[in-house]
Amino acid sequence: MLDVLSETQLVALIGLGGGILLGLAARLGRFCTLGAIEDWLYGGSVVRLRMWGIAIGTAIIGSFALIASGALPAAETMYLSLRWMPLASIIGGLMFGYGMALSGNCGYGAIARLGGGDLRSFVIVLVMGVSAFTVLSGPLAPLRVALFDQQPVTDGAIPGIAHMLAGATGLPMAVLGIGIGAVLVAISLASRAMRAEPMAIFWASMVGVAVITGWAGTAWVAGHGFEALPLVSHSFSAPVGESILFAMTGSARPLSFAVGSVAGVWTGAFAGSLLKGHFRWEACEDPRELRRQILGAAVMGAGAVIAMGCTVGQGISAFSVLAISAPVTFAAILAGAAFGLRQLIEGFQPAE
Repeated sequence: MLDVLSETQLVALIGLGGGILLGLAARLGRFCTLGAIEDWLYGGSVVRLRMWGIAIGTAIIGSFALIASGALPAAETMYLSLRWMPLASIIGGLMFGYGMALSGNCGYGAIARLGGGDLRSFVIVLVMGVSAFTVLSGPLAPLRVALFDQQPVTDGAIPGIAHMLAGATGLPMAVLGIGIGAVLVAISLASRAMRAEPMAIFWASMVGVAVITGWAGTAWVAGHGFEALPLVSHSFSAPVGESILFAMTGSARPLSFAVGSVAGVWTGAFAGSLLKGHFRWEACEDPRELRRQILGAAVMGAGAVIAMGCTVGQGISAFSVLAISAPVTFAAILAGAAFGLRQLIEGFQPAE
C-alpha cells in the first residue's frame, strides 16, 4: 500500500473512510450529542443517549483488542501521553457544552448538517475551526499555555483508567478494558426501548467501528512507514481548523487524517441525506439566531482545545483508550449543554 500512496495520503484515506461512517450515522442513525441531551432532558427518551453508550463501549472493546494484539501502542496516543489536567477537562468541557447548546450543534453535528444543505452550519464550522486554531496556535495560544500547559508524561504514570486498574489489581490491562467496554454496551442495551431500535444499535456500533479504524489505520502506517505521524482517531475541533488551512494552502501542506475525517463526515452526511430524501438548502433568517450561533461556535472551538477534544474526540476517541480525561470532560460537556439549553428553552425566571 505504501508503494502506491504516500503515508499522508494513506492516513487521509483512513480518515475519509471512518468519516463517511460517522456522516452516515448522523444522517441515517440520527446519532447526535445535543439531540441526545435534548431527548433526555426535555423529550423523555434516553435512546439516543444509550446510542452513545453503545458507541463508546464498542470503541473500547475494539481499541483494547488492538492493544492486546500489539497493534495499538496506546501510551503513544495524545490522550495517554500527556499529563491530565482536571481543570482543563472541566473548564474546557463546560465551555464546549455551553457553546454547543448556543450554536445548536457540536462540530461533528455541524459538519453532518452541512452535508444536508444547512448553510447555518457552514458558518458554525468556519467559526469553530478558526476559534480552535486561535487558541491552539494563534494569538491566544500563549494564554492557553500559561493556564493549561500540556506536558508529556515523563514518570510512567499513564493517565488511563485501565492502566491504573491493572497496576492496582495485577490483572491484564486489555482484559480490564474489554470488560469495561462490554459492561457499558450491556448497560446501554438493558433498555427495552433501545433494543426495539435495531438500526439505532447498528449505527451506534458503526460510530465505534469508525474510531477503531482510525486507531488501527494510523498505528499501522506509523509502524510501517518512515514519517513521524501521530496515532490519532476522529475528533472535530482543531481538525476542522486544520481542514480549513488545508483548503487554503493545500499546495504547501500535506494531507492528514484530520482533513480526510472532516471530508468523510461531510461526504457521508451528504449521501445519507440524499438516501433519506432530506437534503434541502437552509439559511438563517433571524440575525439574532446567527449571532447566537457564531458566539456558541467561538466558545465551542476554544473549549475543545482547552479540553483536548470535543464530544467525539474526548467523548469517544479518548474514551476508547479509557483516558481519565474522557469521563470528566464528557460529564462537563453534558453539564454545560444542560445549562445552555435551560437558558434557551426555559430561561432563568422562576416559575410562577
